Amino acid sequence: MVEPGNAVQSAIVGLTRELSDPVRLTALQLLAAEGPHTMVQLADALGVTAPRLGNHLARLRAAGLVTVEHAGRHALYRVGRDDLLPVLTALARYGGNDSLAPPRPAESTVDIAHTCYDHTAGRLGVTVFAMLVDRGALRAPDGSAADLTLGGDVSAFHDLGVDPAAVDPGRRRLATACLDRTNRVPHLGGVLGHEVLAAFLAAGLVRRGDGDRELTITPSGSRRFDALGLYSGSGTS
Repeated sequence: MVEPGNAVQSAIVGLTRELSDPVRLTALQLLAAEGPHTMVQLADALGVTAPRLGNHLARLRAAGLVTVEHAGRHALYRVGRDDLLPVLTALARYGGNDSLAPPRPAESTVDIAHTCYDHTAGRLGVTVFAMLVDRGALRAPDGSAADLTLGGDVSAFHDLGVDPAAVDPGRRRLATACLDRTNRVPHLGGVLGHEVLAAFLAAGLVRRGDGDRELTITPSGSRRFDALGLYSGSGTS
């Protein structure tokens, strides 16, 4: 029973009430570990529907545990109190996890590489995207739109077996930042994403697995991806 007028006890009980729900706790852990997220990003990462998550975020906002700010069309959620971070860290360590981020299951072959629509996702997909941005083949997304523009040096695309100048997008988007559900960072979508996957398949770097979406990296693909500094599932990243 909370003692009337005991502000410290009331604050602790109120906090633990909010942290007792797995969805709210995990949302706070993700925001603390990885920074601001949109509701869609959080819902994808948590595997819940946006309406269900919206109810939990409303409670966290009412409790002052998250704040929201609008950037263009996006509403970004972030941890609302700096003094919440040590609490979340202590709880993670109590649960046997040294990181603020919630523990992830062991990585499977599907996590390493799979398809998302007609492009490459998983660890391979997100490292391809990061390499294209780092080498200036794509301009880094700013969060205001999913569409991407080419950078000044597209040689990284050539290293992947794709010539952007020869690609006709037609009515589709040329390149998009598609949020990777498992890794919570973008992989490459759009026509260029399709072309990269087609080049990987044609060169025998990956092959389609037994599942509908599974991709298997071949030995030659592992060597090629390692040489490019991409994740191949062979111990490099």
